[in-house]
Amino acid sequence: MTAPTPAGLLAQTLATDPSGPLLTFYDDATGERIELSATTLDNWVAKTANLLQDGGIEPGARAAVLLPAHWQTAAILLGCWSVGLEVVDDPDGADVAFAGPDRLDDALAAPEVYGLSLAPMAAPLRNAPAGVVDYSTEVRGHGDRFAPYQPVDPALYADLVRAARTRADDLGLGAKDRVLVTGGADTGDLDWLLVPLAAGASIVLCRNADPARLDERAASERVTARLAQ
Repeated sequence: MTAPTPAGLLAQTLATDPSGPLLTFYDDATGERIELSATTLDNWVAKTANLLQDGGIEPGARAAVLLPAHWQTAAILLGCWSVGLEVVDDPDGADVAFAGPDRLDDALAAPEVYGLSLAPMAAPLRNAPAGVVDYSTEVRGHGDRFAPYQPVDPALYADLVRAARTRADDLGLGAKDRVLVTGGADTGDLDWLLVPLAAGASIVLCRNADPARLDERAASERVTARLAQ
């Protein structure tokens, strides 16, 4: 059996549980809560991959993802991997960059930059610097299904997927688990996304988490495991 890519891990969940909650996101600084099924996340991933491919970004290119752990970051990472890109956390030498409001100046080192507000409801980025395209606005116009011009070689991501599966096994995670993720994870640490996906588990991701609310939230979301970053 061919080893999966990171996007293939999402495809496995899509095949087994397309409508159940896959990624539930909280931001305690804004009060946002959003829940995405595998189908909904896959739709955002396809749009992101089409955005990149339609824009001429080819397999093997480097994508700088200068974003915190966030539901939109999940779509961007999986979209990049769907095209066959190398995800990095340094815009120098990158072919395209995605950045939140606090990293836009850094991202301008890349020739093509998409900015995100990271505000509730995927609100557009306001007052973007020259040369920055608003991701949330731009991505919506692209196709809901993605077909790569060139098949993605699973070998590109073999180490990434293997490491995620190893950690999932070490934590004893399985397909019925619901994993609470807290902390300030960024592109330098992808476990918040890949480890639950490797296990077929779902994610409850808390940004700017209020420690006093976590136990109650874990109970209400039926959390079975925790992954601190």
